[in-house]
Amino acid sequence: MANRLYRFPRRALAVGLLIVAAGLPAGSTAASSTDTGRPMVLRMLQLNLCNSGRAGCYTGRSVAVASDVIRAEAPDLVTLNEICDDDVPALRRVFETVHPGRSVVAAFRAAGDRPSGADTRCRNGQAYGIGLLAHVRTPDTPRVVYSGIHPTQDLADPEERAWLCVDVDGGLLACTTHLANTGYRVSLAQCGHLLDTILPTLRGSTGSGPALLGGDLNLRADADPDVRSCAPPGHSRVDDGARQHIMATTGITLCCRRSVTMRGATDHPGLLATVVIDGSRPGRPPT
Repeated sequence: MANRLYRFPRRALAVGLLIVAAGLPAGSTAASSTDTGRPMVLRMLQLNLCNSGRAGCYTGRSVAVASDVIRAEAPDLVTLNEICDDDVPALRRVFETVHPGRSVVAAFRAAGDRPSGADTRCRNGQAYGIGLLAHVRTPDTPRVVYSGIHPTQDLADPEERAWLCVDVDGGLLACTTHLANTGYRVSLAQCGHLLDTILPTLRGSTGSGPALLGGDLNLRADADPDVRSCAPPGHSRVDDGARQHIMATTGITLCCRRSVTMRGATDHPGLLATVVIDGSRPGRPPT
């Protein structure tokens, strides 16, 4: 399947919007179908695994514990922060076992490394960044992955923060990001640009349905700055009581959020939420 390159204004998406079309193998479920006009219900899990090997929160156990959580909770969508490249296929294999007979999309985007102009690396030499797992209806459904580097970065931090989105069956734009932790004003600017510019641009160019974002935004509610100030009107949001959030555009209702223990394997709990997608919206999320 040929790759397709979409051109965006450089000031809007900055370094490197990457779009990759790829077909990927099997495994998954979901709750109800938009074919009948009924709402669609999904379960979304956000995880920050602190698995670079370089941070003080590294334990070497977070991927194994994440595997246990995926088996126990059977989420339909998983967003992953602070991971190494090889963590995605490892967790994908687990995700496939809890969604047998479905087709799975697994995506990874490395954070940039400003000094080298290449990727940030984990201690084991693998690329370090963010990932996403989702399932689709059939193996031959086209999947398009979008990713890029945020235009605003903390120039004192060599790591350049990235974002990643997957167009799921043309009915849902599922995204993740890990925002700057060295300056709240930087993370707020990254959050605002992602929600105000990048996601609307992607949705407009692809005709996809509503957008769903999970990630460690390094911003809190009821703080200065407040994470809610970067969300446009009509967006809904849940959090883990700290810096991990799940945000949704209009057409999606978030409810029933729950923190999931990671048994000390990382410094963040898992954030699990129920996602209700309005069945009257255009597009067809996975059934």
